[in-house]
Amino acid sequence: MKEHLINSMSKYVKLDAEEEKLLKSFWTEKTLEKGDYLLRNGETCRTDNYVVKGVLKAYYINAESGKEELLYFAIEDWWATDIESFQKQKPSIYNIQAIEKTELLQIRYDSFQEMLKQIPKLERFFRIILENYLGSLQRRIIFNNVFDAEQRYCQFMENYPKIAEKVPQYLLASYLGISAEFLSRIRKRHKAS
Repeated sequence: MKEHLINSMSKYVKLDAEEEKLLKSFWTEKTLEKGDYLLRNGETCRTDNYVVKGVLKAYYINAESGKEELLYFAIEDWWATDIESFQKQKPSIYNIQAIEKTELLQIRYDSFQEMLKQIPKLERFFRIILENYLGSLQRRIIFNNVFDAEQRYCQFMENYPKIAEKVPQYLLASYLGISAEFLSRIRKRHKAS
């Protein structure tokens, strides 16, 4: 499983054999069954998590409505972490849960800091990952505030087709802020055209 992470990192930074061996020593493997929680609201996020296989959803429970507000999905070669909780080691306000059996690589906060000290070039990799994540959050804010439901669906399908294949329709609808029935109508229109 650790080779997946090294392959992902190699797109941005080149590690020599010694650095690869050292990197592997910091990460542990974890498997979640469908429905298992990686993180619950109120817990401190103790690990940064790289998805090797499977699907996770991150969500917040709206205190007034009791409704799940989906923040993101994480599939293979993605990260699933509450960044603020992990970096500040304070309680999280959201949950991360497996939608299907999921295999992860995890690194604890103190090990993460030590890894960056021992392999400084990884700072570049994690900066790029955070920049990509920030860009996707900004896009999502714009899409939610400017685009109608059909445009949001089209943008999502264009940007994240692999997620759309793996995530149940009712979760995709929730993420897009529409009903499952309305999403079904949009999908039928697009299949017909």
